[in-house]
Amino acid sequence: MKIIPYLIAFVLLFMSCSTSKKKEQADNDLRYNSIIPGQTWMDTEDKPIQAHGFSVFYRDGTYYWYGENKEFTTKGSNIWTYGIRCYTSKDFYNWEDRGLIIEPDTLDPYSPLNPSQGIDRPHIIYNELTKKFVCWIKLLSDAGQFMTVLTAEDFLGPYEIVKSGIRPNGFEAGDFDLYVDEETGKAYFWHERPHYEMICAELNDEYTDVNGKYSVHFSGLIPPDTREAPTHFVANGKHFMYTSGTSGYSPNQSLISTFDDYHGKYINLGNPHPNDTSNTSYYSQITEVIKIPGKKNLYVVMADRWMPEYVGTDGPKKELEMIAERYIGHQPKPRNFDEVVLMDRTGEKRAEWDSRSNATYVWLPIVWENGVPNIYWEDEWKLEEYE
Repeated sequence: MKIIPYLIAFVLLFMSCSTSKKKEQADNDLRYNSIIPGQTWMDTEDKPIQAHGFSVFYRDGTYYWYGENKEFTTKGSNIWTYGIRCYTSKDFYNWEDRGLIIEPDTLDPYSPLNPSQGIDRPHIIYNELTKKFVCWIKLLSDAGQFMTVLTAEDFLGPYEIVKSGIRPNGFEAGDFDLYVDEETGKAYFWHERPHYEMICAELNDEYTDVNGKYSVHFSGLIPPDTREAPTHFVANGKHFMYTSGTSGYSPNQSLISTFDDYHGKYINLGNPHPNDTSNTSYYSQITEVIKIPGKKNLYVVMADRWMPEYVGTDGPKKELEMIAERYIGHQPKPRNFDEVVLMDRTGEKRAEWDSRSNATYVWLPIVWENGVPNIYWEDEWKLEEYE
């Protein structure tokens, strides 16, 4: 009978070793243990990650990376964005495809979720009052740009449209960002008024529409100087915002600004890419900033490299010259200018410039210099390199 305890001990030791080996094997099976900006990033199923014009949401130890699914946005197709795809990760390096959290409506050509419609830049925030996730999406249309709002009980969906055709405060609305103030619970919505100025609007208590209060910033600029792609974040008690110039998918120079009052003065701090001789934000467009949990002061700037084929070429410079000439004398559309009516766009075909299935990503750590969040190129970097 004395042999039994030894057998039990042996079994437990064997199981422990087996578990340890399985964990070691699982760790070895992970594709990435670092970030290499600009590469084609593969998910855990070895497929290119398709989440563009994106945001990253962190909750309970999990990162949620979601954005435009461009896998079918190829030359000659009629697909602009095929739903909103989400990936999750525990380590920030390896991402599991969780599927389409907002499905395309392939049956109704007039639906704002039809793949041929101009679905761009989803942003999701959580409403503590309603206990719902609220997603805003920008849409391009023949009647100008506008917003569609969806809600869900769970981050991964399903999402249902609650409002569409929104022109916040009567303005046409382009590239945008959302933020919920942690102290007040009030939500703010920055959007470009194409292509002329930036507007900061407050949302209603449900976060499903604006409440009528807004302020105007970066006013009177025309492409390529118009500020778009606002990316807001808070660090060390101060508000910051990255914005890009306006040159379509072609990259351009970024601007970093700071402010204390949402509706107050925005102070420009210059180009956040001080050693970028190409003046293209490393051939990318910033779309998100996230503070890494557990790190003292590590903030990561995340960007789309919409046109990887432009890297090392003078394509961006030529695009800027053409856009500057095209927009001479540009004025924004007036408030409440037209009712939003979607057209059937299923007959449109993607040209070379808007075939973005090959777009990649540029993720880099912020380097704080005299309180300015600058960005320097790294061929490869790791979270573990930071405290």
